[in-house]
Amino acid sequence: MFSPHVTVACIVHAENKFLVVEEIINGKPLWNQPAGHLEADETLLAAAERELWEETGIRAQPQSFLKLHQWVAPDGTPFIRFLFLIEMETIMDTNPQDEDIHRCHWLSAEEILKSSQLRSPLVAESIRCHQERKTYPLSILDSYGSPFTN
Repeated sequence: MFSPHVTVACIVHAENKFLVVEEIINGKPLWNQPAGHLEADETLLAAAERELWEETGIRAQPQSFLKLHQWVAPDGTPFIRFLFLIEMETIMDTNPQDEDIHRCHWLSAEEILKSSQLRSPLVAESIRCHQERKTYPLSILDSYGSPFTN
């Protein structure tokens, strides 16, 4: 049975800058949006909020949905990545709770798009999605049945 990794990611934008997290992988600093895997008994929105908190120390809720990406990593691992948007009025201080996150950076779109430090091509693609200014209401996503019923 085909079992892709289901992940969530957040474009966090404030004062014309984007928030990226830096991880050290194989001795090299790599950038990504705050992102991670969907856990059992968790909605996509809850996963996005949790990953944002764990990787940046920021508590915020996505305001809209940007894109669904299907991607196969160079090692053959398949991913389904749900991309959310969080627009903030001001740049916030960060305090990563996840020890895998080395630090966070607020960077311009140009700095990200020109970087050779991107963890995957989806990092740049997510910035381009934001630049397209095409968003979808969160109501496009739904969850129902146990454990999601009230």
